Amino acid sequence: MPLAAPLAAPPAMSLAVPLTAPPAMSLAVPLTAPPAMSLAVPLTAPPAMSLAAPLVVPSSYRSSYRPPHRAARACRLRTINKRTRTIAHADSFVRMIGDMDDQPICDAVFADRYALPGEHSRAQACARVARALALAEPMATRSGAARRFYRNLLNGAFGAGRIMARAGAAPDQTMASCFVHPIRAPAALTRFHPNLDEALDEARLALAMGADIGYDFSAIPPAGARPDADHPDSPGVCAALDRFDRIGTQAGERDGRRRAQLAVLRCDHPDLLAFAAAKHRHAGRHARWTTLELAVAATDAFMQAVEQDLPWTLRHTAPPRDAPGGALPGADGAWTYASVPARHVWREIVSAARDGAGPGLVFVDAIDAADPLRGRERIDATSPCGAQPLPPYGSAMLGAIDLSRFVRNPFGAGGEPRFDFAAFDTAVRIEVRLLDNALDVTRWPLAAHARESYQKRRIGVGVTGLADMLAMMRLRYDSPAAREMARYIASDLRHHAYAASAELAAERGAYPLCDRHAHLDALRAGPPLPHAVCHAIERDGLRHSHLTSFAPVIGVSLAFGDHCSPGIEPARAWIEHRPVRAGAAGAPGMRAENHAHRLFRSLRGERAALPDYFATDADVAPGERLAMRVALQPYVDAGIDNTLTLANHYSLEEVNALLFAAWRAKLKSVAIRRADLARDAQPSDDDGV
Repeated sequence: MPLAAPLAAPPAMSLAVPLTAPPAMSLAVPLTAPPAMSLAVPLTAPPAMSLAAPLVVPSSYRSSYRPPHRAARACRLRTINKRTRTIAHADSFVRMIGDMDDQPICDAVFADRYALPGEHSRAQACARVARALALAEPMATRSGAARRFYRNLLNGAFGAGRIMARAGAAPDQTMASCFVHPIRAPAALTRFHPNLDEALDEARLALAMGADIGYDFSAIPPAGARPDADHPDSPGVCAALDRFDRIGTQAGERDGRRRAQLAVLRCDHPDLLAFAAAKHRHAGRHARWTTLELAVAATDAFMQAVEQDLPWTLRHTAPPRDAPGGALPGADGAWTYASVPARHVWREIVSAARDGAGPGLVFVDAIDAADPLRGRERIDATSPCGAQPLPPYGSAMLGAIDLSRFVRNPFGAGGEPRFDFAAFDTAVRIEVRLLDNALDVTRWPLAAHARESYQKRRIGVGVTGLADMLAMMRLRYDSPAAREMARYIASDLRHHAYAASAELAAERGAYPLCDRHAHLDALRAGPPLPHAVCHAIERDGLRHSHLTSFAPVIGVSLAFGDHCSPGIEPARAWIEHRPVRAGAAGAPGMRAENHAHRLFRSLRGERAALPDYFATDADVAPGERLAMRVALQPYVDAGIDNTLTLANHYSLEEVNALLFAAWRAKLKSVAIRRADLARDAQPSDDDGV
């Protein structure tokens, strides 16, 4: 889309008001807070963003909060039997849900996606999953582990959609939610087709087993690469993507379940402009690449070049067609194809993103800086949802805990609302063990997947129902108090996930690549862990290289969570009509009511006015949704579901400001979707989790 002037870097966004620390809290270093985002700014070069601020505990839940250092003393290595007693505290909430009739759309999605023949209830499905994952336990403790897993699943600590559907059910399917596959660089252009065919064969196997896949296509020679006798024309990246989209479509046609794939391309690839504009040119119902989303791997150097209005070099290791005789590549072996203004490249990305065709951004330097295995693995791509940065053949076992299950006295019914940290801590620890077992029980599409998983044992404990929980606590999603509450919960989740992983390392052994001291040093660069947890890691190591990941949780939240708000997102609407995939046990466009809204109506009546703290996606500015991600990212090892839904009237300047704010805040990825396209889109069956 033409612009009167090239887009420049916006001023640094302020993502928060000053916060003060509560007197009861003692931390080795203050936890960082997000500022409140302002978008009405001119497009000028910004100063660096500062997000550091101490924490404050809102008075509405101060009495129920256990500070992290106290939680650490409470979470010293204890037996699972002692810990599981607290899970019974969630019974009152389970009974409260039981007082409401099931929603037909929730039953339809459960029956279509997750129930096996003969399963008629969530309890039966949870029992199947618990028994299957307990098979990784010693025979003497297997039945007890199955009971604990079953109880935890019923109380809202879900496995990923693929775990809930496939554990104990489908030996030819994988329980891993997502993979990243490499596209290897050819030794010469004549090797391009064999290399691509190998990558396509690997992708077919993984897609056939129900996986979603991300790829880095940067190794593919650009369309302008020098031809040879065997290959008179280099097909380029976009032609290769046509082939990958085709196999994704074929996999979906075989079993009726849509596959998701992500194509990532480096910001200096010569095909970048064609890549960014490809779906833009085909925007509409019949968009190009229906199973492929796009993302640009944006380096800090590229973003700084945009800030400073510098030229940007597009380069590749394949020699260009028009390279003069005797010309040589640079010292790093790459040939220069073109030098263009960085802002020209950026304008194409922003324009395509604003119009709903992508691409998103993957901030590879932020990913590398936060990786505890930095220097021992290379990450150039993410899962299709953006929440899981992964190395070649990497995967993660994902799960999500429904935060709305841990609110006592919701909306002030029966007393001041409070969050039950004791029950939540127990749920986190059991979830870590369940996901660890899933790594050993699942089937892997490729031997390379199994090797990578064994070496690092990545898992991703996440959350869902965040917005519902905040409403039940009488906190508006876009308020500073809501971000503080969310950060406390994310911090607490991180502490107990790491404590549980250290316990498992003592019991079962650390992950094979674990260097205890190096891992601790990497963790010290982020928010502090309790001393007891650090001591356990120093002594026993960790069972998992990465432990937390906040992925989208649409399907599971609908089928098992009474349509609670998905992941960390605000509810899309209190009541809506959602499409149900063809073949589901219900008609398309079924009525879906948000769980918190249903619970409020059951407690206060149908005619009670909704309080101000009820806020849907349309009520929360994109900058405020970004601020929530900024608040949570320091406590998340992997990434966070990265899509921001924008109203159709958003300008290029506003999109430009959002994308720059995400980079400055050191988020790992971000993507933009227009509201009209988001509402028309039908999500994949598992939506990342």
